[in-house]
Amino acid sequence: MREFVYPLQYDYMVRQYAYEEHVEPALVASVILVESKFDRTAASHRGAVGLMQIMPDTGDWIAEEMNLSDYQPERLNDVRTNIRMGTWYLAYLLKEYEGNKILALAAYNAGRGHVDSWMKQYGWKKDFSKIEEIPFSETREYVRIVLLNEKQYNQLYGF
Repeated sequence: MREFVYPLQYDYMVRQYAYEEHVEPALVASVILVESKFDRTAASHRGAVGLMQIMPDTGDWIAEEMNLSDYQPERLNDVRTNIRMGTWYLAYLLKEYEGNKILALAAYNAGRGHVDSWMKQYGWKKDFSKIEEIPFSETREYVRIVLLNEKQYNQLYGF
């Protein structure tokens, strides 16, 4: 039953790219679950695509940062490319926010610009831990659910 609630498709790719980027595989799997429910054809009304729901502009930036010379925006629909780039971006955000999962996940959901402005406006530090203070309700719930799911993935799949 739990495998249906917490599926893990593309297990080897999740583990491979998580390992390469030094990110917990359970965190990557949890982001995919919340973003797309492992539906590789997922697309949001805002234009985000693929398993990890990457916006095309963000995809362009990630590809440039990763030095992916053969990158084209339609490659975001490719499972391997999407997981690789999404995991790289998650690792980037974790480094940017000094390992703070709450801030990194909030930035993944709402954008770095919002998180940076909240940090400045509300005086948040890199050790921020009060999810309930995140101004966007969608982002608050996103962070809560991803972190809850991460625990479940760790227990179920032994990451």
